[in-house]
Amino acid sequence: MRTGVAIDLGTSGIRAQKIDLDNGEIKKTVITLRNPLPGANVMDHLDFAITYGLELAHGLHVNAVRKVIEALGVVPEELQRMAICGNPIQLSIFQGIPIDDLAYAGERKKEKLNIKESDRSARIVNCPEVTGLEVYPNAKLVVPPAIRHEVGADALALIIKSGFLDTQETAIATDYGTNAEMALIHKGTIYTGSAAAGPALEGQQIKYGKLASPFVIADVEFENGNLRNYVLDAEMNTIKAKLVDPKSGEVLEDSDLNAKGITGTGVIAIIDAGMKNGIIQLPKINTPDHILYLQDKVKFFENDVQEAGLAIGAIRAGHLALCNAAGIEVSEVKKAYMSGAAGTYMDAVKAHQIGMVPYNVDEVIQIGNTSLIVAKEILLSEERLWELQEIARKILSNHIMFATDQGFKDAYIQEISYWTEGMPFKMLKKFLKKKGLPQIDLPEHTTRVDKRVIRDIPILGEEGLEVLEKVGTFLTMKVDCPECKKCAKVCPTDALSIDDDGLVMISSDLCDGANCKRCINACPKDKFKWENLEVLEIPA
Repeated sequence: MRTGVAIDLGTSGIRAQKIDLDNGEIKKTVITLRNPLPGANVMDHLDFAITYGLELAHGLHVNAVRKVIEALGVVPEELQRMAICGNPIQLSIFQGIPIDDLAYAGERKKEKLNIKESDRSARIVNCPEVTGLEVYPNAKLVVPPAIRHEVGADALALIIKSGFLDTQETAIATDYGTNAEMALIHKGTIYTGSAAAGPALEGQQIKYGKLASPFVIADVEFENGNLRNYVLDAEMNTIKAKLVDPKSGEVLEDSDLNAKGITGTGVIAIIDAGMKNGIIQLPKINTPDHILYLQDKVKFFENDVQEAGLAIGAIRAGHLALCNAAGIEVSEVKKAYMSGAAGTYMDAVKAHQIGMVPYNVDEVIQIGNTSLIVAKEILLSEERLWELQEIARKILSNHIMFATDQGFKDAYIQEISYWTEGMPFKMLKKFLKKKGLPQIDLPEHTTRVDKRVIRDIPILGEEGLEVLEKVGTFLTMKVDCPECKKCAKVCPTDALSIDDDGLVMISSDLCDGANCKRCINACPKDKFKWENLEVLEIPA
């Protein structure tokens, strides 16, 4: 069998498939539960690469991909082709392409620092030309094009695979992930943006949160005041599970299906059901101990409500900012496309009700993991790769940089007040109107849903799905310091260990990165310097 591997380099994890190049048949699927770079979002990853070196970040990415390919059961010498897709930051780091042009939003800042845009056109290179991929001597690396340097291959995949370009209505497409890429089409012109929503919609930064994977809670519903749990089984199908008392966790109706956490889609369902039931009154949970109990001792806290609210608010503010840039009202958006794992598993009606979908849409279409689909297409067809390059060249796109867009800033400030400070929705609308921004409202109807896929990865292959809970990527350094080991003691994710000889080991995928750095601050003699970290190479 001539073997190829298609890879989606996601901000919250890697999804990959082993594919028979002769007949296009998928043989096996492997997913990771985290990205190998320290941090919980794309800005953390960018900061790590800029601050501590692209070479270091690149080494972590390559090591993780090699681990995934090994889990797929692919012998390095037998790999013929590897195709990748993802956002510009992830793809650039993996290839070792400079990312300075992605790190700064202002053009004047780029001019001052003499930063040039890197070429992110479609390309095919020999794997040995990329540092760390020399272990695949017979393979070629296939990379899809970006629309613009900051509008990447993942956004192109979203636009192409949704059928977005063919719609006659004003429509919006959103990849509901950590980076929340989105695109609005109005009268033939596309407006793109990316809201750093954070990982709550992927089940991270939630106390009992997990990425979409087997045996996590993916949905909930209230039944006569009690909470029905729905859990993903081994093949990622959503199955009716236990009924519990949400105030105590007492099991009222048992099930053989146990849960080890809650995914982002379950978080959305809890927010929707809780607000309708009245047990959640933003930003509070109205139970005696302010905790919601799910099955198998999984709990949902008030801090989780706020984390989810910040992510939901970022997406709604992003949608509003795109409409503002297009000069239209949010009510004019009639069709919405949802992609990504969260966009596949979440209940689209519930997402619509809480504001993750523009309030006046008539139809929501759930389309699965478009990035992995495009990776497979270009893996199997070089002609398709150059076709995508031509499409990318012709797309008339206006990119809205939310970091500098005043409309997004004004909208998101109000969303923060709504989700974390209990500001009434009527007051949220009032402030948006005062700022001259497009108006939002609560849905007055139940939108139609066209769920085109059951899973975000519809076909897993005859060898099934394997989940890598540990990417197996480590940062290491030797330090000469006292034996206090404070750096390890303060690590909130148990990512760090230090032995008696001063050898530090950091599991990069568990590390919270730029938003934490407690290990650095805890060092009493300033011996702990991330600048000295190196990637621990995995065996060839």
